[in-house]
Amino acid sequence: MTQVLRLWRTASKVPVVGPRVFSILFGQRAPYFASVRPRFTVLEPNRAELVVRKRRRVHNHLGTVHAIALCNGLEAAMGALAEASVPAERRWIPKGMEVAYTAKATGDVTCIAETDPAQWTSTEPDLPVRVRGELADGTVVIEGVIRLWVTPRRS
Repeated sequence: MTQVLRLWRTASKVPVVGPRVFSILFGQRAPYFASVRPRFTVLEPNRAELVVRKRRRVHNHLGTVHAIALCNGLEAAMGALAEASVPAERRWIPKGMEVAYTAKATGDVTCIAETDPAQWTSTEPDLPVRVRGELADGTVVIEGVIRLWVTPRRS
């Protein structure tokens, strides 16, 4: 089990406070993610979910959640998923993101990242992570793929 997954499982045993503490610690590890104040709700191998709250700091000129704030949330979800899923003998680095903005983000957005277990054991280094952001009613406001480069760790 990876360090990030171990920390999540320990923290999430404490209702409400535990996931918040994990989210803050995750933001400290990668400070840029802290700008959207992600609140993790799910973290397991091959799946991560977090919420980016609609608040003034992440608004665009329309008063909705800014597209780049959504991308930041998707990348944070992908990073947590990758840390929870990558085999110990491999390492990963993001190499690109392709997204489509499909609706206005008029409320809090749940950012979801998903992979399949077989992707992490493949010899193919290019690993696409499926990502999307949804409103509470299920409306998808952003969707796409974040591509990772997964290679063996150097000894």
